[in-house]
Amino acid sequence: MPKDLSLDGGPISIADVVGVARRGLRVRVASGAMAKVKASRRVIEARLSDGQAHYGINTGFGSLARKRIGQDDLDTLQRNLIRSHTAGVGEPLSREVTRAMMVCLAGSLSRGHSGVRPEVIQLLVGMLNKGVTPVVASIGSVGASGDLAPLAAVALAMIGEGACELDSKVSPSEKALAAAGLKPITLKAKEGLALINGTHLMCGRGALLCADAATLQGAAEAALAMSIDACRASHSFLDPRLYIARNQPELLMVGGRVSALLRGSAIRESHREDDPRVQDPYSLRAGVTVLGAAAAQLNEVTARVTAELGAVTDNPLVFQNAGGTADIVSGANFHGMPLAIPLDTLAIAVFHIAGISERRSYLLTGAFDPESHLKPFLTPQPGLSSGLM
Repeated sequence: MPKDLSLDGGPISIADVVGVARRGLRVRVASGAMAKVKASRRVIEARLSDGQAHYGINTGFGSLARKRIGQDDLDTLQRNLIRSHTAGVGEPLSREVTRAMMVCLAGSLSRGHSGVRPEVIQLLVGMLNKGVTPVVASIGSVGASGDLAPLAAVALAMIGEGACELDSKVSPSEKALAAAGLKPITLKAKEGLALINGTHLMCGRGALLCADAATLQGAAEAALAMSIDACRASHSFLDPRLYIARNQPELLMVGGRVSALLRGSAIRESHREDDPRVQDPYSLRAGVTVLGAAAAQLNEVTARVTAELGAVTDNPLVFQNAGGTADIVSGANFHGMPLAIPLDTLAIAVFHIAGISERRSYLLTGAFDPESHLKPFLTPQPGLSSGLM
């Protein structure tokens, strides 16, 4: 694993998120990215004196966008935004999920389209590196306007309010920051909005889920291979011609991996000549088909999460033009649907990995299925002893 993660304005990876969230991988911002951040901030500051209304910069939010805010109240506007949106409830998110959210946020801000000062990103990175983790309520994000409530809890900690965990102890944020040698920040125009608009919780959590699902997929394939040997199955359903005919490439890949795991097995050879069965039990025969379908969805979800790890999901965004001018464009990049639909399909895929695993487990107890070649419920004396009934 690399010693640190450099936020250079490009995408980060699922492995980067896992490294920061779970293994304490340190984070830094590359000088090239910081130059873009500074240029973007200059655009925001220039707009403060042009006499025009700019959403979220010198206006209210949402349906109050037509309400102009005076220059003297811009800091208060951002602070009030954070306080009002820290409205989550329920048990706190785990430390690793919160850290995953924070590194996704830092990555997005470092791409130079959000208009924040370098100090904002530096504090966020400092909290990650010093182990200062905001306490973030787990219920409150609906995704339609991004992860407003959870991200607001992170921003609240950055301004010295709320609570943080440091060295397994929860204390007021200002105290935790001070113990780590950090200082709260006063948010300036646009910065509060930049911190809470975005898909960083669902993206960070999605990255962790993809990593765990990949581990699960590998374990499920190994368990299938072991089950095939335990039940003295024929291996005929691992014939690659079946999956070439099915025309689903992931099935062929999974079948190949399961076959590789069984290569050299002496168990199959020991009963090849005396096996009377015409075809193997369903939960073995269909194992590659189900796990291949799950692998296909995992690949798709991983692609979508990986794409999001290179995204900017703030609103509005700053774009530099070739001629030295710049535009501030308002949209809805914060909407969670590009991640929500793939993550729903991941849940379905994991469900079916579990479903066929349960059926194999049932088969492996020898539950009065003569095709398992096992005594009922694995008891040496069926009837006298119940075994694993």
